[in-house]
Amino acid sequence: MYGLEKEPVEPFVFDLEKDVKNKTARGKQVQENVEQKIQEIKKLLREGAGEKDFDQLGILLHGYASLQKVLRKVAK
Repeated sequence: MYGLEKEPVEPFVFDLEKDVKNKTARGKQVQENVEQKIQEIKKLLREGAGEKDFDQLGILLHGYASLQKVLRKVAK
């Protein structure tokens, strides 16, 4: 009534999500980048790092692994 009607709200979609869903080069590049970073971190952890660095690298590894899971779900 008089402009107070609710308009249908579309769900918010992130730019990265659009890129991954549309299979653009940027989406593919992000997925490859994440995989490369994971492999680098795993290599550093295997070589051995200081206790402080070890904890930080572990946290970073978990973050990248989570991002990778999200990217895979979005790509489906």
